[in-house]
Amino acid sequence: MTAELLHGRKLVFATVGVMLALLLAALDQTIVGTAMPRIVAQLQGLDYYAWVTTAYLVTSTVMIPISGKLGDLFGRKPFLLAGMVGFVLASALCGAAQDMLMLVLFRGIQGLFGGMLFASVFTVIGDLYPPERRGRIQGVFGAVFGLSSVIGPAVGGYITDNLSWRWVFEVNVPVGLVAVAVVIVTLPFVRSQASWRDIDFVGSFFLSAGLVPLLIALSITRDHAWGSWQVVSLLVLAVVMLAAFIWEETRAKEPIVPLHLFKNSTFAISMLVGFLTAFGMFGTIIFVPLIFQGVLGVSVTNSGLLITPMMVGLITASVITGQLMTRIKYYRFIGTAGVALMIAGMFLLTTVTVSSQQFES
Repeated sequence: MTAELLHGRKLVFATVGVMLALLLAALDQTIVGTAMPRIVAQLQGLDYYAWVTTAYLVTSTVMIPISGKLGDLFGRKPFLLAGMVGFVLASALCGAAQDMLMLVLFRGIQGLFGGMLFASVFTVIGDLYPPERRGRIQGVFGAVFGLSSVIGPAVGGYITDNLSWRWVFEVNVPVGLVAVAVVIVTLPFVRSQASWRDIDFVGSFFLSAGLVPLLIALSITRDHAWGSWQVVSLLVLAVVMLAAFIWEETRAKEPIVPLHLFKNSTFAISMLVGFLTAFGMFGTIIFVPLIFQGVLGVSVTNSGLLITPMMVGLITASVITGQLMTRIKYYRFIGTAGVALMIAGMFLLTTVTVSSQQFES
């Protein structure tokens, strides 16, 4: 069965199942971000504050391209389900962590399945919808991410203040079970003739060996100078491994990252802009709650509410942009305007001080 055969009610249910999978992963990020200051205080590990997120990002960054390629070869549904089930189990482990080191470890495991989940969610759009409809659907999926971003901080703050920070992880379990059930029933499995011999094992190794030291090097600059031997050695190792990865991808029969895609200027520029803007987005989601709670002295619940305006803007712009992209010839100017607005917002956040009012931030 192929995705092109889906239409009407079947297509709607399949899309809802995939959206629930996205909601599961996205909701975790925004809920946890609000609760992080309280988690650090109770587990007494301020030095590991960034590592809780870094561990997740390191493993998910490595897994996304690998899982995406495996989905191309063997079909999306098995990897989407594996990502969802593993993500839910890892969430339960995070909620049971007894110290910061355990939490960092479990978040790393969660990141592996989160990467598998994210890769499968966004690539399955191409299986379900023709090119002329993907822009609108991607806008709707962006709205789902934005919705989780709107309700996540407030829900995370409320749970942390009234129950326990552990429940910000455990809440993924019921949501995940519903999402798994819907995907199993509604999403078709597109069979493939690929075999394990088509997997680029060498490329996977070089990619992992390059991204892991790179992300660790960037993370430890909080405690180590950029010129320290620890940071420099990790960066050198990352450069060597990533160079080997690029070399391997030019030779592989089924490369994880088809390098010929970067010859397309639209693709190359969009990847670069997405890479750079992710710094600002994740930095805001992760550290702004710390500013609200640690600098402005607001409660966890109010911290979640204060970040809501940013998320409302995200969901609104996502829906509008998805609709405009199919109607405007020079749609790249929409992205230019979005980046400019984000830069302006980041600059205004740098002006927040201990004497700032809550409405300013």
